[in-house]
Amino acid sequence: MYIGTIRPVESRSVELTGHSLAEIREQARAATPEGFHLVGAPVKMIKGSTELAATATFERRDGLRDVEADDRAALDAQVPEGWRLVNLRKL
Repeated sequence: MYIGTIRPVESRSVELTGHSLAEIREQARAATPEGFHLVGAPVKMIKGSTELAATATFERRDGLRDVEADDRAALDAQVPEGWRLVNLRKL
């Protein structure tokens, strides 16, 4: 028996600008949607300016649910489109 934990695959991005890394970090925190986590925000300097620009990327981390099957192939077949297997246990 296999038990797999799955979650929806979804990501969002938002463009940020600020005068310091702390300002970018605070904007990213404030822009984080419910159920999402910040996974990246590479920062670059804006040419001809003292400002910084970043693209904050968030991925969904909620919506976990378990699926069960007798073998791995059957378990994989139960993972719906737009979902990802994040944990696998064999009993």
